[in-house]
Order: sequence, then C-alpha cells, then structure tokens
Amino acid sequence: MLSATTTAFVSKVPIAFPSLPPPNPHVSTCGIKNDGQIGLQRVTESKTKSLRLRLVTNSVSEDSSASVDVDVPFPSDYFELLQQARKATELALKDNRQLMEIEFPTAGLESVPGDGEGGIEMTGSMQLIREFCDGFINPEKATRTRIFFPEASEVQFARQSAFEGASFKLDYLTKPSFFEDFGFSEKVKMADRVKPEDELFLVAYPYFNVNEMLVVEELYKEAVENTARKLIIFNGELDRIRSGYYPSFFYPKLAKLSKTLLPMMETVYYIHNFKGRNGGILFRCYPGPWKVLRKVGSKYICLHQQEVMPSLKEVALDILISA
Repeated sequence: MLSATTTAFVSKVPIAFPSLPPPNPHVSTCGIKNDGQIGLQRVTESKTKSLRLRLVTNSVSEDSSASVDVDVPFPSDYFELLQQARKATELALKDNRQLMEIEFPTAGLESVPGDGEGGIEMTGSMQLIREFCDGFINPEKATRTRIFFPEASEVQFARQSAFEGASFKLDYLTKPSFFEDFGFSEKVKMADRVKPEDELFLVAYPYFNVNEMLVVEELYKEAVENTARKLIIFNGELDRIRSGYYPSFFYPKLAKLSKTLLPMMETVYYIHNFKGRNGGILFRCYPGPWKVLRKVGSKYICLHQQEVMPSLKEVALDILISA
C-alpha cells in the first residue's frame, strides 16, 4: 500500500513495466512437454497445438458438450500470461464460480515475493490489472466493474497513471487514520461503497495491511454472496494466510479466513516460484490440474500434478526434493 509520500515518489520514478504488446485425489505424474522453446521466444499457437500433449476435460457450464484444453503451457512472457489468465477466468465464470483468485509474480516470471521493492511491485500489479481488464471486460460493462485498491491514495495514483482515462469505477478498502504510523487504518463500510448496478468486483493486492483482507471478506458477505455478482482477488498473496504466516493468537480474525473465506475460493490462475537447488514452480490454469514444474534448460518438465492445491510446504519439502 502506498502512502501519500510514497505515491509522490513512485510516480516520479521511471518504472520498467513488463512488456505488454497490443492425501489428495487423482494424483498423477506427467512427462516432458514437447512444445519446444519456452523461454525468451514465445511458442506460436499453431506449434503449441500440434506438438503438446492433449489433455481434455469438460467444463461444467451450460454447454456441457464443449471440451476445454487443460494442458496449458507455462507462459513465456506477461502477454501470454494475461491471455491465459483471462481465458481461465472466463471459463470459471461460465462454471458459475463466484469468488476467484489470480496470483502471479510481478517482478519477473521467475521471481518470488520480495524480489522487487514493495511499492514498485504494487505499481507493476496495477499496470497488469489494467491490461487484464482491458482484454477481459467489455467496454459496455466497464462502468459496472468496481476495482478496489488498498487505500484512497492508491486510487488517486491509479487515476493519474495506469487507469488514466479508464471507465472502470475505482474505489478503496481502507483509509488512513491518525494512528497510521502504528499500523492502524480506518475501515471502510462496504455497504456504503457498493452501488446497485455493480456486477463485478476486482480487489487489487490486498496484503500490505492485515485489515484489507478482512474488508474483502466483508465485501463478499455483504455484496456478493447470494447474488449474481462476482469477486476476483488479484495478487493478494493469500498464501500468507494459508501457510499460517499470521499467528492465530495475534491475528485470530485473519487466521480464521483460512477456514471460512478461502475454502470457497477458486484459484483460477496461479504461479509460485521456489528458488534454490531444488527449485521449481507451482502452476495452475483453470480448469486444469495443479502442476509442479521445473525448468531444465529452455524447457519445463512436469514433475507432479494433482486436482487439489498442495501446500507450499508440501511442494518444497516433499515433491521438489524427491523429484
């Protein structure tokens, strides 16, 4: 979350955004992908279709006869990543998923949280969210889409930068209080922010302040649950909650989300990198399985796949070490 001071500073610093041209059931393993060079050079659609393994499943949508290719390759750049994320989200919406998560690194496809400076990572996320929305949301529905940023100063920065001239409704989750320097912020009542015509909510990186995800839970309960509305959390670093990063003794409400809100969520697109000698990638593109990948030269091999999300601890200490 950017303070007013940080916002003023970041807005003046030239930032290099990613190049964006106009016991688990059903566990199995998969072999080396045959689609060639996934690295600096993007594989064309035709080559990918002709060479890669074909795993096909039926999407649980109104058109149950329509088959969906779930053997999605790891993206070669952010352009391909956003294409995959949009398609995954579209399929999830057809399957009537209401609460969704999109999570991937913004400091480079092989980066991990913390590789980039916090403010710059958030600004990169903001730019990627704009690119995602431009290719996903029809212009006529832009005014019925409300994008929530962590706080009011972030909304102001968005209007002056990545979202300049956009028709989306920009809003915020919290606003600074007198005790902001001590980690406190004033909660915004979600019932006062939402409008009757709103159809889609997108929440941008709600992880800097522990109160932000609590407000997201309130937004879901008061404005999404038992309605036709949809909610997407974009780069919320929800693994912090899943992994117990916040001790339940000190953050009981936040820790409780792992048993209340998160189980209802569909992770439609996800990339998490593991560094070190036994490094690898946890990757998922809805409606496909969760895959543990490892880059060998210019290719990605699939070490393991399963239908439900494994914990990061399981991937790091079990799957990657034993592969």
